[in-house]
Amino acid sequence: MEHERSTDDTGEIPLPPRPGSGGTRPPRGPRRWRPDLLAALVAALLIATPAAVLVAGRSGGDAAPGRAAERAGDRADERAGTRGPVVGGGGATAAWPSWGLTHTQHTLPLNSAASRQRAATARQPVAQVQSLMGWGATNPEPSPGRHDFTTLDRRVELIRATKGTPVLTLCCAPDWMKGGTAGRTDWTRLEKAPDPAHYDDFANLAATVARRYPDVRHYLVWNEFKGFWDPARNTWDAAAYTALYNKVYTALKKVNPQIRVGGPYIPMDSTPPGQGPPSEVSGPWGAVDPRVLDATRYWLKNRAGADFLVVDGASLPGKTGRPGQVPARVNEVDALAKFSAVTRWLREQSGDRLPVWWAEWYVQPRGVTWSDERLGAVQTAAMMEFARGGASAAFYWSPQVATSAECLGCLWSGTSAGNRGTPTLTMLQNFTRWFPPGTPLLAMASSNPAIRVLAQPRQMVAVNTTGRAAHTLLNGKALELGPYESRWIPL
Repeated sequence: MEHERSTDDTGEIPLPPRPGSGGTRPPRGPRRWRPDLLAALVAALLIATPAAVLVAGRSGGDAAPGRAAERAGDRADERAGTRGPVVGGGGATAAWPSWGLTHTQHTLPLNSAASRQRAATARQPVAQVQSLMGWGATNPEPSPGRHDFTTLDRRVELIRATKGTPVLTLCCAPDWMKGGTAGRTDWTRLEKAPDPAHYDDFANLAATVARRYPDVRHYLVWNEFKGFWDPARNTWDAAAYTALYNKVYTALKKVNPQIRVGGPYIPMDSTPPGQGPPSEVSGPWGAVDPRVLDATRYWLKNRAGADFLVVDGASLPGKTGRPGQVPARVNEVDALAKFSAVTRWLREQSGDRLPVWWAEWYVQPRGVTWSDERLGAVQTAAMMEFARGGASAAFYWSPQVATSAECLGCLWSGTSAGNRGTPTLTMLQNFTRWFPPGTPLLAMASSNPAIRVLAQPRQMVAVNTTGRAAHTLLNGKALELGPYESRWIPL
C-alpha cells in the first residue's frame, strides 16, 4: 500500500513501505490530477446524484465540534443545497469511536524500546479495544472479591499513552464463575461462559471495572457468543446470552448512565453460494446462517437496552480463519459486499436506532498466505465497504506476534525492521481522520471495477485490488495505480 505525497502536501499520514519492498514504491502512471481540474470535479460531484455511493440511511444526533471532515461536509451541503449519503448511521457522530484496532496477546509494551511505535500510534489517535480476560490480560478476579488488575491496568494505560479511545470487551469470565476452582486459572477453559448462577457476579465485576476506569465509556458484552452454543438444539442459546447481557447492561448503567453498552457480538457466519439453508441475508458472496439472524433478533427484542449493535465476521463464506472452514468459492473482493448486506439488515432490524459496529472482521481465507501488499489492498477495500455500507465502527483484530522483524498484516514492526507503524496502522488512522461517522460522501464513479474509490469533500482514497497496474477514469478524470497500490488524494 502506498501514498503519493508527504503529510505537508496532502494532510494524510505518510504510508511506510510494505515489507519486502526495499523502500521502493509501486510504479505509477502519469500524474493527471491538476488543482484546477480537481476543483471542477468537486463542484460537479456536489451536485451529482449520489447513486454511485451505496450508503443506507443517515446519521443522526449532534455533530461533534472541531472535526474538519464534518465542517467540510457542512460547507459542501450548503453549496449543494442538500445532504447526501453519510458514513454510519443509527445516531453515531464523529465523537463516537469509529475505525480502530483490537489489542491481542502481543502488543506494544510501555518501555522505551517501543517509543517509536507508540509515537506512530498516537500521531492520529484511533479507537483501541482490549478484552477483560485473555488476549493479553490475566484473570481479573481469581477468587471471589480478590481482584488483580495488573495486566489490564497496563493495557488501559497503553491506550491512554497513545491517545486512543478506549473500548473494553467484557470477556472472559474467571474460572470460579464457570465451575472451576477459585484461585486457579485454566486457560483451556477461557471460552466457557459463566454459569447462570454467577451472572450477577460477572455483572458486578463489570461494574468494578467501570468504576476503576472512569474514562472508558464503551463496552462490548462478551465475545462471539462463546460458550452459548446449545448442542442439543443445534443453535445459539440467545436467551442465556441475553440474560447475561441484561445484567451487565444494568450494572454498567448504574455506575454511569453515560456509559455506552452494546451486544450481541455474534459471528455472522455464512455459507458459500448454493450451500446451506435459505437465508434472508444473501448475495453472490453466499448466505448468512439463519440461526445467527434468529439469535440477533431475539437479543434485539429482549435486551434491557443498548447503545449500539455489535457483530463480527469474515467476508468469505465458511468460518474463515478458523478450523473446519468451508473452502471459499467467492472472489475475495466481491465477497466484501457481505459486510454491507449484513450492516443493512442489522440497521433495518433495529429501525436504524442503533449504530452498527464490527468488533472483528476478516478477509483472508485460512491456509492461504497473501503478500502484505495484497492483504493491504483488500483490507483497504473492506474499510471502504464499511464506510459506505452504513457501519459506524470496525475494529481490526491485531495479528501481532512477538518478533523483531515484520509480520504479515501487523500494526507495528519489530526492532530489526525499524520499530515503526506499518501501512496497516496508517490505513486505519487515515480512515479515522477522513471518514468518521457523519462524514458526507461524494458520488465518485470508477470506470474500472478493479479500482475502488471512496471520497468525501476534502479527501479521496483509491485502491487497485489487482496484482497488475491498472487505469481508471474517475468521473472522467484519469488515474493510474500500481499493483495493489492504495493512494490518498486531496480534493
